[in-house]
Amino acid sequence: MASSTRSAALRVEAKAASPDALAATVRLVEIDPLKVPEGSAVVEVRSAGVNPSDVKAVLGAMPHAVWPRTPGRDYAGVVLEGPKNQVGREVWGSGGELGIRRDGTHAQRLVIPAANLREKPAAITLAEAGAIGVPFITAFTGLRDAGSVKKEDVVLVLGANGKVGQAVTQLATAAGARVFGVERSPEAYRGHANGEVTMLGASEGDIAERVRAATGGHGADIVFNTVGSPYFEAANRGMAMRGRQIFISTIERSVLFDIFAFYRGQHRYIGVDTLALDSADGAAVLDQLRPSFEAGKLKPFPVLAANVYPLARAAEAYQAVLSGAPERVVLDPTL
Repeated sequence: MASSTRSAALRVEAKAASPDALAATVRLVEIDPLKVPEGSAVVEVRSAGVNPSDVKAVLGAMPHAVWPRTPGRDYAGVVLEGPKNQVGREVWGSGGELGIRRDGTHAQRLVIPAANLREKPAAITLAEAGAIGVPFITAFTGLRDAGSVKKEDVVLVLGANGKVGQAVTQLATAAGARVFGVERSPEAYRGHANGEVTMLGASEGDIAERVRAATGGHGADIVFNTVGSPYFEAANRGMAMRGRQIFISTIERSVLFDIFAFYRGQHRYIGVDTLALDSADGAAVLDQLRPSFEAGKLKPFPVLAANVYPLARAAEAYQAVLSGAPERVVLDPTL
């Protein structure tokens, strides 16, 4: 069947030639009524986070992307069409296929399998709910695959003030772990935490030595490396016996690797690619996170009015993310 009315969406016909070409590449178009397969629902999108991966996809950095398409992975909104018990509900979601292998969330309306709909926590707003997906799903998946965080763990977060880093810090401190955060220069931790966060500036000295000194020589049980290659060697030296290092990104693809230290330390490396997690996987993770958001143990990222853009100004929003905006950037298709 088809949705009953036309709607607006961002459309990208082919990758942008450069960041300067985003304004010419990302177009706002009116689209025909959406085709709604059996078992699917239509969500009126009220908030859609802009992730670095969304912008990279438009720039052609995702080789498996399908063109043309509508970008966007995260969303929150209201169910317009679908199962009767879902219509009118406020929902949230995220999927690695959205905006990559099929049309995504940077649109007024989104078609999603009804089985993947999840009601958003009442404790957070729609604007906040649309900005949670990728960072928290990445953080939760990495920590889960590393064996989850225990109260006695030491967790080292490389890139702690990035959105994934802040999500990791929230989850680790909620579990009672001792958390060290690293940024290139000395700075305070900028996000919510459920316990103390010791921040280290990489420019101030050897990260591994400082973490070991602060932990009586123990080191980090879990290293969540959101940056990749620049911290690889120091992170290895800072890992505790049977430590685990999680990777979600990198700058250089090839790094020097000390096999001897790896097996003598009984270390593990965990790679997380959330593009491989579809909206059903995202729904399953949000099910796990929901109680902590409802209880206030986990907090959404602040969504500042200055960082909320209408679809007509999406290219500006993408540029803001590309330039390293410190706060979450969100599209509101109702504006």
